[in-house]
Amino acid sequence: MYFQHGLRASLTFAAIAAAVALAACNSEGPVAVNGRHMQPLSDRMVADLESRNMAKESPILVRIFKEESELEVWKVDKTGRFALLRTYPICRWSGDLGPKFQQGDRQAPEGFYPITPGLMNPNSNYYLAINTGFPNAYDQANGRTGQFLMIHGDCASVGCYAMTDEQIAEIYALAREAFFGGQKAFQVQAYPFRMTPLNMARHRNSPHMAFWRTLKQGYDYFELTRLEPKVDVCDKQYVFNAQSSGKFSPADRCPAYSVPQEIASAVRKKERSDDAQTAQLVARGVATVAASRGGEGGMNATFLAAVRSHAPGADIRTASGTIPARVHPPSEQPSGYATASVFSFASPAPKPAQVQVASAAPSSGGLLSSVFGAKRDSQNAEARGAAAQPKPQPATTAAKPAQVAAADKTASKGETKAAESKKVAAAKPQDSSAQKTASAESEARPASTTGVLSGAAPTVPAGSFDNRFGFSR
Repeated sequence: MYFQHGLRASLTFAAIAAAVALAACNSEGPVAVNGRHMQPLSDRMVADLESRNMAKESPILVRIFKEESELEVWKVDKTGRFALLRTYPICRWSGDLGPKFQQGDRQAPEGFYPITPGLMNPNSNYYLAINTGFPNAYDQANGRTGQFLMIHGDCASVGCYAMTDEQIAEIYALAREAFFGGQKAFQVQAYPFRMTPLNMARHRNSPHMAFWRTLKQGYDYFELTRLEPKVDVCDKQYVFNAQSSGKFSPADRCPAYSVPQEIASAVRKKERSDDAQTAQLVARGVATVAASRGGEGGMNATFLAAVRSHAPGADIRTASGTIPARVHPPSEQPSGYATASVFSFASPAPKPAQVQVASAAPSSGGLLSSVFGAKRDSQNAEARGAAAQPKPQPATTAAKPAQVAAADKTASKGETKAAESKKVAAAKPQDSSAQKTASAESEARPASTTGVLSGAAPTVPAGSFDNRFGFSR
């Protein structure tokens, strides 16, 4: 016990020293080391962990659902499998359902992202931040661009998943304790929605359906086993739980691989069952939803109700954390808004690989060919051409508050930091932290503007925390 306390104290001291040393080389001046990243878990959380048979240092896994605006933290219990610990309402996310394609599109990413200690930012302008590491190997292989896509506090987003400060403090602490326990990286699974038959039916006309069906393979594995799926990328596609003597290269053809038979059979059975239910729901006339709401993003209903029930101009305290006064909720969908998406990109259909087990082949399409088939192929062909064009803005998008307009402008790649600061100061003269905007840690933020390690500072410095467990960045 004494050793653990001494180690944590020494690591905290080392983190402060490293941050100050790095700041001394930065023309912007020193960056305050606030110690937020070392906040202990609350007594309530510690008691909850004990009641759930979870060790404080056991591994974690995070799942994000855009449409529901929820973030789940799962933790390994004494059975050796993950169990749900917390479901946090997301305060704000931007863009639409669907993956991120290019820098400046304001899209929050979707996919599977490994989070190492080097992606933990203790000195974030948004209280605390966890960098998703976008673009991952899949994103890079498919030519997707952007950077600094975070899970952070402050309830403001341009391509990020924004929580309240209180929420991110707890999530960050849970991740920190897992790293202290020896977890080298935890997985973030970001989905458009909970991948149930009903939701697959509601979104059947989306141009992203082929991509989402690929994500669902990893989702199904976790749902069945409560184990973290092993993720590889080859032929520009995700591959789950593959075993191979060959090398997986994101842009090259997949090597011959196999999936353990028990896993393959269980996932295939679930997939067929879900597809059958989806087809039944479509046959019953389940309505589809609009492919886009004009990039409005989302806010959990809990926070949305709180914002709309209070007069503007004051912080709103809720059971899930404090919503800053400047935060704006998504506007109502403009009347007559076309269902055609402003993000008219289509995901390429999964390609067959040289596989030794049936489950590693492309997912079954016969049952749902009338649901996801010819229409999607036509959408994909049209959308590939549209993907090369600049992203249009819907003419009917509702007017945004001054703060949002200022944040939108900062997402332009051509603007300088000085222009950014000027715009934000004009929008928020009363805010002592006027330099802070909703895009400061989005993909629009240049790497040179951060005080510590370009927006992805480690929880504690290289040479101490990372080296303790042999972590590599």
